[in-house]
Order: sequence, then structure tokens, then C-alpha cells
Amino acid sequence: MDTLPPSTGQELVSIDPATGEEAGRVRVTTAGELGAMVERAWHAFHSSGWKALLPHRRALVLQAIADGLAAEKEALARLQMKDNGKPLAECRGMVESAIGTFRYYAGVCETIETDVTPQRGDYVSFTLLEPFGVVACITPWNSPIMNDATKVAPALAAGNAVLLKPSEDSPLLAPELARIARQAGLPEGLLQVVQGRGADIGSALVSHPGVRMISFTGGTVTGRAIGRVAGERLVPAALELGGKSPHVVFADADLDHAVAAVVAGIFGSAGQSCVAGSRLLVEAHVYDEVLRRVVARAQALRVAAPDAEGAEMGPLASFHHRDRVARFVDRARAEGGRILCGGGVPEGAEYDRGAYYLPTVIDGLGMDSLTCQEEAFGPVLVALPFRDEADLIAQANGTAFGLACGIWTESFKRAWRTGRALEAGSVWINTYKQSVTTTPFGGFKNSGIGREKGIDGLRLYAQVKSMYFGLHENPMSVAR
Repeated sequence: MDTLPPSTGQELVSIDPATGEEAGRVRVTTAGELGAMVERAWHAFHSSGWKALLPHRRALVLQAIADGLAAEKEALARLQMKDNGKPLAECRGMVESAIGTFRYYAGVCETIETDVTPQRGDYVSFTLLEPFGVVACITPWNSPIMNDATKVAPALAAGNAVLLKPSEDSPLLAPELARIARQAGLPEGLLQVVQGRGADIGSALVSHPGVRMISFTGGTVTGRAIGRVAGERLVPAALELGGKSPHVVFADADLDHAVAAVVAGIFGSAGQSCVAGSRLLVEAHVYDEVLRRVVARAQALRVAAPDAEGAEMGPLASFHHRDRVARFVDRARAEGGRILCGGGVPEGAEYDRGAYYLPTVIDGLGMDSLTCQEEAFGPVLVALPFRDEADLIAQANGTAFGLACGIWTESFKRAWRTGRALEAGSVWINTYKQSVTTTPFGGFKNSGIGREKGIDGLRLYAQVKSMYFGLHENPMSVAR
């Protein structure tokens, strides 16, 4: 089964990509309802007392939200598994991440400091962090509950009201988060869920004059469109966009660890991760050996139903996305790429109803090929050799993206040189795909603007206000 249509034009249907069956459905938000939601959010912002609530009191509510998520961890993990097809173990990890995010920002909320600035006259000056008011948070389909928490927790911690719009392809988790937040004591109207397609209600959301700040995670094309709207409206926009991240293996690396990380870095989450290590760059005289080992491990991965014992890779998140990945691989063939493994749909009755695609490794292409320049956002790895550090840096930096990179070498000096030279917001040395709530995350170049996570992740949702207290003993006079 390819897909199930909504029963009416006013519903979204979530399809379980492992079975092709309906996982759930939600009502689409109409334009009229959106206007009422923005008004309700502003009313809650002004009348609920949330903005003025002392930080340690606000932190208690965030902790209660974390407790609520923890109490429903298994149910939420299984719902996400059906909503977007990730293996159950990975979905459990995503819920744990969401729990940790709310706990972290509860701590930041009551401990973040502002500045008393150096005195330059008869006054005392200092800064405060003030919420924007109503912010729009737009999240992608690949890790719904984790991405929702990454935006909602700091936005609430900063004192804002939030309109959360999940992807139309994974609409089921956001309403559960909003319900848990209300049950935890978050005042009514401070977290509302907007449902619908990005081109319709998403566009209306970012254009609404009542929205004072926009936070978006998703594709670069959509990010540019949001950036244009935000620029015209003169509202801040945080944009976490795509990647084509290089995973670099030098000849002196621990190849056992490096190969394992390369495979996990691209085939974990079925490659549906903005930081997937989708370009493998290997020093030339170990290229054949590394590639042979990567292909062998890719072929051995267990592609199975998300709740199957030992499943290492489930289906892609939707049938239409599986078809997009297949077209990407077909184009790689047309460009002259050699498909070393994968390159198609797995065979067998267990795969017939699902949106499965095999782990795929491609080589034989140059950096100027579209395959090496564009993001597949699927289980597709393209491999290239490099001669020396200069060649590596030219190839690694040779795309429009700059989100992340990985470097495997036993030389501290080489790691330092290349890590500094590569244009990426996150650099992993002898590890890969580590992303923790405490450390800022974002991209260079077309991979985005702004930083989520860490203390900067709360500051993202706040405006800096400078205040001066005059200490003059005599009446002020005009400077001469």
C-alpha cells in the first residue's frame, strides 16, 4: 500500500511506514482557527503570570512536564515508532532525550545569569532577558518528540507562549506533548499545536503579524522561504537546515572504530538525520580497505520492522520519501556512480507493505556531481578518496552545507588542523553523531542560522534589554 488519503480535506492521516496502515489522524488547523490561537497565546502570555513567574517556579513546571513524559515513555516511544518508522529502541532514546531537555532547561531557567556591565558614568547598567511573546516553533518529521522538546522547552523557559507546528508527515507526538504540559500545570494557551501542511498553514503561521519570533528545523529551500518572510517582517528567525556532512578517515585511524562509526553515522535513523555522515572521505592508500569493510557492515545490517528484535534499520518515514531517496540513487547511477551495495528495495514478504530501502554505498563520483552536493536524507553513503590534507579540506568544504563533520585520526595535531579548517558547526573527533542538550548546535553556510541547545538555546528565545539606574547627585545638563 502506498498511502492512505485523509478522510476529508480537514484531516491529516499518519501512515505507519512499516505496514502502510493508518497510525492516527489529526484535524488540520484552519486559517480562522490560527488567528484565534494567536490571540489565545497572547492572552495567556499577558494574563497567566507565566512571564512574571519567578524562574525557580517556572522551572518546577518544566520539571513536571519532564515527569509527565517519563511516566508515558513507552507509549510515546511506540507512538513515534508508528508515526515515522524508527526502530523502537531509537524511539525510546528520543523520548529520553526530550525528558532530559525539559530537565536541563528547568535548571537553566533558574540559574542563567545576565550582566552588570562596566560603569562609564553616573549610573549602574545591567542586562535582562525578556521573552518575545508568541513564538512559532516548526519541527521536522525525523525525530518528532526530541525536536519538539528542543524548541518548546527553552522557549517556555524564557517566558514565551508557543505555537508548535509539527510536520504533516509526523503529526501525532506534538498533541501528546501539549496534553502532558497542561497536565503538568502549564497555563492554558501557552503551548498550542498547529496542524497542517507547511505550504498552507505553515506559511500562514510564519506570516502572522502576532508571531514575534520563528524557529524552524527542516529543509534549506523551506528555510530560505521562511527567512525571506522573517526579513520582510523584521522578526528574528532561527533556522536549522540541511547537511551533507563529511566523515573523514585518515590512514592512521583506528579503522575498526572508524568503520563502525561511519556505518552508524549514515545508516542510524536510516540516514534521516541532518547530521548523517553522508560523504565518506578516506585517505587514498587505505580507501579500498575502508570501503570494503564499510560495504560488508552495511550488507550485514538487519533491516526489519521497527519493533523486531535486533532491528538496526527500519523503514523510511514515508512512502513518498522512500521514492525520493530511490530517485536520488537512480540519478547517482546516471551520473556514473557505482552502487557497491543496496540501491533498491529489500525483497521478502516482511518488506512488501512498508517503505523500506536498503543501506546503499556509492563510489566512483567526483565532488562536482549532484550526488555529492545534494542531501539524500536517507541511507545513502557516497565515498571519495583524498590525497592529503589540502585535498581533504577542499573536498570536505566543497558543498553549500556546513552542519557537521567527523574526523578519525590518532594525531592530535592533524585533528586540530583539520577540525579548525572544516566549515561545520559541530566537529567530532574519533567519535560521531554526539549531540547533547548542554552543547550549542547549529550550522555554517546553508546549514542554518542560530544555535539551539545549551545556554544559547534559551537566549535564542529571549530579547536583551539594557537598563540604567542613574546615580546623579546634581541635575543632568546637556553635554557641551
